[in-house]
Amino acid sequence: MNATAKTAPVKTAQIRLNRQSPSCWRVIFDNPPLNLMGPEFVLKFREIMTAIESDEQVKVVVFESAVEGFYLNHSDFHAKLEDLTGIPQGPTGLEAWPDILVRLTRAPVASIAVIRGRATGNGSEIALACDMSFASREKAVLSQWEVGVGLVAGGGPMARLPRLIGRGRALEVLLGSDDIGADLAAEYGYVNRSMPDAELDDFVNALARRISSFDKWAIANTKRLVNAASLPPDVELSAGWDACMASVARPAAQERFKKLFEQGFHEPGDAEERLGFYVGRLRQ
Repeated sequence: MNATAKTAPVKTAQIRLNRQSPSCWRVIFDNPPLNLMGPEFVLKFREIMTAIESDEQVKVVVFESAVEGFYLNHSDFHAKLEDLTGIPQGPTGLEAWPDILVRLTRAPVASIAVIRGRATGNGSEIALACDMSFASREKAVLSQWEVGVGLVAGGGPMARLPRLIGRGRALEVLLGSDDIGADLAAEYGYVNRSMPDAELDDFVNALARRISSFDKWAIANTKRLVNAASLPPDVELSAGWDACMASVARPAAQERFKKLFEQGFHEPGDAEERLGFYVGRLRQ
């Protein structure tokens, strides 16, 4: 090889599946520096969902992040919207992202979100789709920020949050578009528990091992019956996605996005780390 020849940078997967054991898997979000969700992420997530649904041995799937400061962030607004909307509908008949979330909620396994860093927009929607979520007291921040920039959220929080935390608190989260710390999220029921960061992994690992030691038929059927009593109908998630897509092109949303980009949005730095603060400073 010529010493002066340049090699292309190695492209790593934005989301990875680690089969930790036959019965317990881990899904790692790894799209530094901001852990954004774009079309490539969605396509890979769809493959992982198919693997989860079709494997007869897996009983527990843990969702975590490898990116410091970000669990899973908002969408990648530099990506072409048509690359996302052009992904074929999934098995549920829903568009790609809500399809993944619905399939995750219905999958015959226990799903656990381990939240460190910002769970903004898409990250919050993953936490809501998981069966259980546990948040680092020092590091977790949840946010449905969309209304603050003139959008409607596309992953179903309007359908899920009121059933989970009540109408008033759901509207506080959605319309307030502010950052919610781990302790308040736990108090509201937005997550199962907040706990010291140093204790989070041991707790979740022990819970995952315990559940994965049980019979899969019992896990799947218990979850199926809980789902029947608690989940929103798919039509509500479909309506949210349609409203989200319609909201993106609105002049009011585009103007707010322009102001947010001028303040450092979509780049590493304060605007992303304190997104709720910056959204609150936007004016018409």
